[in-house]
Amino acid sequence: MALLEIITYPHPVLREEAKEITVFDDELKKLVQDMSETMYDAPGVGLAANQVGVAQQVALVDRSEIPDEKKFLVLVNPVISDGEGSIVDEEGCLSVLECQAKVKRFQKIHVTAKDIDGNPLEFDAEDRFARIIQHEVDHLRGTLFIDRLSSLKRTLYKKKLRKILHQQA
Repeated sequence: MALLEIITYPHPVLREEAKEITVFDDELKKLVQDMSETMYDAPGVGLAANQVGVAQQVALVDRSEIPDEKKFLVLVNPVISDGEGSIVDEEGCLSVLECQAKVKRFQKIHVTAKDIDGNPLEFDAEDRFARIIQHEVDHLRGTLFIDRLSSLKRTLYKKKLRKILHQQA
């Protein structure tokens, strides 16, 4: 297992539409293991493959119920349907430096995907679990949570990011 570099905005891979996965092999399993190690090291509760520079439709979502438990769900080629209700809550992102904001999401969703072996998955998700899945599936579509903010908040964030990047240079 290896820690992968988490790509940060404005890197173009974060805007790519991830490609559908058709081969379920050891290479995919290694990617998922490396992503899980990276996600928990960050620490994060979800990670999409394009966040580590791989534009393929695979995302990890933390399912831990107790502190320090490392239990996650792998979603390959996920599709969200039947969104119900809405809820506004705070979000952040490992790929969006120093930004937390309130984002409106569906409260309940229906998910179809494949697991790491290519077997079909189908389930409903609610609340925090649904929020994380929506956030990660957005990544696979080339959408960041800041795209769901008002244009004013996005503009303010971009100014802040320029300062951050200038200080790092």
